[in-house]
Amino acid sequence: MLNVGRIEEGFVLDHIKAGKAMTIYHDLKLDKLDCCVAIIKNARSNKMGKKDIIKVECSVDMLDLDILGFIDHNITVNVIENGDIIAKKELRLPKKITNVIKCKNPRCITSVEQQLDHVFLLTDPEKEIYRCKYCEEKYRGNRNK
Repeated sequence: MLNVGRIEEGFVLDHIKAGKAMTIYHDLKLDKLDCCVAIIKNARSNKMGKKDIIKVECSVDMLDLDILGFIDHNITVNVIENGDIIAKKELRLPKKITNVIKCKNPRCITSVEQQLDHVFLLTDPEKEIYRCKYCEEKYRGNRNK
């Protein structure tokens, strides 16, 4: 049995779909932070069968919950202080995301104006549909990369 030590201060991302931890690691830019990160892939889970877990020893304030909510709003964020879980943050689909995905419409202003932010708005929370703020092009990618 693999044993990864507990962290004193930081956060744990739990219930990540198996095989998605590295994508989340890069999307959250954890590779740019100067802190300890442990990635556990394919851990056994009664609820999911297999899951990934990411443990990060730094302030949860450094985590962009909007990006994480966009990737998978079913991930559990456990905030750790003094080695204990002090809070669980609930993720939601963000109403607006900026510079996370790019508009694929060649006629969109973002294709011409390179410095313009790529902004997508949640237009249908039930179907989890995002559309470009400028041209209303529907995001057709796979959020759970």
